[in-house]
Amino acid sequence: MRALTLKSLRFAALLGLMFGALSLGEARAANPLELNFWLNGPRYDGAVVDCERALPTIATQFWEKESSFWNSSLKITGFAAVHEIAFRPWQSDNIPRRYCTGDAMLNDGKVRKVHFSIIEDGGFAGYGNGVEWCVVGLDRNWAYNPSCRAARP
Repeated sequence: MRALTLKSLRFAALLGLMFGALSLGEARAANPLELNFWLNGPRYDGAVVDCERALPTIATQFWEKESSFWNSSLKITGFAAVHEIAFRPWQSDNIPRRYCTGDAMLNDGKVRKVHFSIIEDGGFAGYGNGVEWCVVGLDRNWAYNPSCRAARP
């Protein structure tokens, strides 16, 4: 039994040395079968919804953020003067985004600017449109500071 394990250990070592010697050759480019020729990269259609379609999402996420993280009772009660400010402002190879701005009426009686972008395939796990937004004056963690400038193009 012991001779068998010693023999198999020697065979494994010899096999390892042989494969190691084969890999010492010079490097070559990948052949056509080794290339990822089916992975062409993302294909975006530029089909991003209008600005008004993101407003319910913004109102819901704003209320969730304010109540959960900041212990605040602020809610967005309505929107006004919502309009697009840019669509795909950079080169066409980037992820399509529609940048919008508008006024948000809050339940404390104040009207604040809201800047947001709608991102194609930017939803959860890349499914659906995603929305990134910022309410001027209520960016408490300074994610888009100063004055929500990073939420605009």
